[in-house]
Amino acid sequence: MIGALARIWNIPDLRAKILFVLAMLVIFRLTANIPIPGVNPDNLKAFFQGNQLLGLMNIFSGGGLSNFSIVAMGVAPYITASIILQLLVMIIPRLEALQKEGEYGRQKINQYTRFLTVPLAVLQSYGLIALLRQSPRPILGDVDLFTTGAMILTLTAGTVFLMWIGELISEQKIGNGISLLIFAGIVSSLPTLIQSFQVIDATQVFNVAVFAIIALVTIVLVVVMTEGQRNIPVTYARAVRGIRMAGGSIDTHLPIRVNQAGVIPIIFAISVILFPPTIAQFLLRAQSPFLVSAAEQVIRFFNDQTIYGILYFLFVIGFTYFYTAVIFKPEQIAENLQKQGGFIPGIRPGQPTIDHLAMVVSRIILPGAIFLGAIAVLPLVVQRMTGLTTLAIGGTSLLIVVSVALETYKQIQAQLTMRDYETFL
Repeated sequence: MIGALARIWNIPDLRAKILFVLAMLVIFRLTANIPIPGVNPDNLKAFFQGNQLLGLMNIFSGGGLSNFSIVAMGVAPYITASIILQLLVMIIPRLEALQKEGEYGRQKINQYTRFLTVPLAVLQSYGLIALLRQSPRPILGDVDLFTTGAMILTLTAGTVFLMWIGELISEQKIGNGISLLIFAGIVSSLPTLIQSFQVIDATQVFNVAVFAIIALVTIVLVVVMTEGQRNIPVTYARAVRGIRMAGGSIDTHLPIRVNQAGVIPIIFAISVILFPPTIAQFLLRAQSPFLVSAAEQVIRFFNDQTIYGILYFLFVIGFTYFYTAVIFKPEQIAENLQKQGGFIPGIRPGQPTIDHLAMVVSRIILPGAIFLGAIAVLPLVVQRMTGLTTLAIGGTSLLIVVSVALETYKQIQAQLTMRDYETFL
């Protein structure tokens, strides 16, 4: 580990990239602690402590939500926009054709995602302000139309600012910018989590030890599943040696990861499952009795830990399949193999290769999706077994932290390998 850090520090451009990313994360943490004026911090803290769903949203906003900071919305609107665009790509043929146009298509879809993020940020900002107004203890006080507009503008600008920072981080190619922002937000909450241990009753020390062991086992299993892959044998009919074409063949393999979607299904599932109760919260004081009754039923439904866990589990599995279908294109892989003179032994090129790749992915993604869903709901099970409500969000956060750390490590390792190769040449 020390040797790898020394190598990174001795490569000027890689060192500059990592320092740039760290600087962006520091800026993010600074903005997450700049509150919007006119907020009662004590009442805001009490409001969040009494709502587990808001506590989960606060984790992914990097603590900015509990402070009602200028970046209180975090990157949630951008994630929602990404989900909508990826669904539209599968429905609208024009967007699907645009996605197939390589780098140009990817840039255009990213641009559409940015445009969609702005109105979604406006809507979610208004929803957050309306939600805080529902608190029995005043948080915002008397807010007129001008102040509300200024708050919405500030929160929307904060989301756009974080979206910009995330893209700047992604351009450095040492990690996904949005994932790293969420990672930084979760890690920043560790001091508060450690401090919560001080208020745990002494009789629950055994339960805390059990939770720590489960956390360590979870880390090991996440690493194993993230690194797990299925190697599909591939044979290339001709080999190039120097400037001549040589006969014979080359046997290699095509690696397919068990968990290709990474941490994205967890983020998608959380965004979707938090949306209905969040909307229902600020409908509690609606004029229509029907809306109030419906909002109460929605909140009661999602507050049921069993129902919440089942939905969370199913959403994670569903989004794992969905996101894998978006990023894994067996048609393109089969086409590239055929162009390069490669084939899978025993499988004919063309449609049979496409069908074989799709079948392999569908088989290996099932255990990966079930494992991902089980890890996601594990904290709820541990909470019911131990009674430690302060640790109820730990598993999801732990899963994201480990996955993002592994992804960032791989990209940094790829940068080192590429430079070693250039030096060899």
